[in-house]
Order: sequence, then C-alpha cells, then structure tokens
Amino acid sequence: MSKLNILEFPDPRLRTVAKKVEAFDATLKKLVEDMTETMYGANGIGLAATQVNVHERLLVLDVSDEQDQPRVYVNPKITAKEGEQNCEEGCLSVPGIYASVARAESIHVVAQDADGNTFEEDLEGLHAICVQHEIDHLEGRLFVDYLSPLKRNRVRKKLEKARKIAEKEAEEHLVF
Repeated sequence: MSKLNILEFPDPRLRTVAKKVEAFDATLKKLVEDMTETMYGANGIGLAATQVNVHERLLVLDVSDEQDQPRVYVNPKITAKEGEQNCEEGCLSVPGIYASVARAESIHVVAQDADGNTFEEDLEGLHAICVQHEIDHLEGRLFVDYLSPLKRNRVRKKLEKARKIAEKEAEEHLVF
C-alpha cells in the first residue's frame, strides 16, 4: 500500500516549482524511502517529490523489468539533449490517462544521490523519458501540458467525473 498521498491533476500544488535540496540528512533519506515505497505501491516507474506535496528537487524511479533497481536523483539537471522520440506516457498524478509526448531521445543529467554525492549519466530510451517526465514535475509541469487545450480540458473533466463517482461509491459503502 502506498505510504504517501499522491496529488492528482488539476491540484494547483502540482504547479509549484521545487526548490533545491540543501540538507542531505535523515529526513531526506526517509523521504526517499517513503517515495520509493509509494511509487512501487502505486505501480509506477517514477515519482517526483512535487507529486507528494514536497516541493524539493528530488525524484525516484525504477525502470528495471523486475522493479528492483530504484534510483534517486537529487537536484537533477539536464545539461544536454539529443534527438527526439515519441512515447505513450501516463502519470500517477493523472490516473488512467495516456498520451503521446515528444521527448529527447538521449540526455545527459547531472544530479546528486541521497548522500549529496554528485554524479553524471548519459541516458536514453525509457530511462531518459522517465527522468524528463519527473523533472517536468519539479518545474511545475505535467505531461498533459503537452496536449492541446481541448484535450487537456477533456482529461480534467474525465478525472473530475471519476472522482465524483468514487466519492459517491464510498458514501454508499459506509460501515458503522
């Protein structure tokens, strides 16, 4: 079961630009642990701190087939991009919605680990897509921002309708 609450579109807190992580302490390590557990519990492959209402530049991901290789990126920054690829993306903050988004095919990222050690990576494929998607969250952007205003409005209405149905069902199943 997920440990942290994941914010859902159109929650305005998802638009908050995250601040640089300054303290590499036990609190940060606990947040990394909780976010990783939340990501796995929600069957996701990536999660940005913004999505759990923590507005710091931190993301976790695991694009391995076995979901056993969690990665942590603190203060990530893409320093180079090359090529373009389209990928069908979904998002834990926009449940049940998928759309094709154009992303760089390969990227060079500079980040820190949970201990504050700086590292650099050249990424491509799904790993590159996931890092770009999660960094967008840290900038207050969602993948639906790449859609036309009409499609984005349809997504919002579909999610609002689903929420209302879920709330009604929850009310009907109250147990005292």
